[in-house]
Amino acid sequence: MDETRKKTAVHPDLRGASVFITGGGAGIGAALTEAFLQQGAKVAFVQRSDVSVFCDRMETRHGNRPLFIRCDVTDEPALRAAMAKAARAHGPITVLINNAANDTRHDTLTTSSAEWDALIAVNLKSYFLTTQIAVPMMQAAGGGAIVNFSSISYMVGMGEMTAYTTANGAITAMTRGHAREFGGEGIRVNAVAPGWVLTERQLRLWADEEALAAFLPKQCLGRHLEPMDLAGPVLFLASEASAMITGQCLAVDGGVVTVAA
Repeated sequence: MDETRKKTAVHPDLRGASVFITGGGAGIGAALTEAFLQQGAKVAFVQRSDVSVFCDRMETRHGNRPLFIRCDVTDEPALRAAMAKAARAHGPITVLINNAANDTRHDTLTTSSAEWDALIAVNLKSYFLTTQIAVPMMQAAGGGAIVNFSSISYMVGMGEMTAYTTANGAITAMTRGHAREFGGEGIRVNAVAPGWVLTERQLRLWADEEALAAFLPKQCLGRHLEPMDLAGPVLFLASEASAMITGQCLAVDGGVVTVAA
């Protein structure tokens, strides 16, 4: 990545903000954690795997260590405990980023009921639960911002991941409903819908040379997305720079949806 693309706008209102991110220790989530740390925010995040090394690196790089809480977002008691811990450490959560997801490929005809429930639990139910937990804190604080991660996958009709695309369509609907439900209390709720972002997981499992070459012409912009490409849009939606924006789903995909439309 060149130095110009590393530059990120500064949002002074995010300095000192209590931010909670799901899946904030890897992939897009790690890029978001770092971006908020750069803004001077107090960041807590949950991740299933041990990412203490990542936290060490963030502290060395930015002098601002995130609070890592090991947690599976489908474990409701553990999730509630993690968010309570974050609030005790950093103050009431006023910025919630729902990023955790599982896009494992699956065949509709062979997916069991239990597998469907497990995928919906991480890709949709966890977003509802974190919102349910965070909103009372935001109400007490006089407002807040929620940014949910959807995906263009449901917009372009991707196959072999029906639970994932179903969840992401529902996330967009939930975003709009919650924007209406909580807007009167100064709580904004928006979503971002990434295109194909080349995280380590994508590169390891699906992004071979042939697939990458076939996908790029679908974009308007001529390079593939990287995790940090999501940082600017999320910071914008979390900050007062977007004070009158709510109930929206912003496609960050290099122009795939524009072409598809």
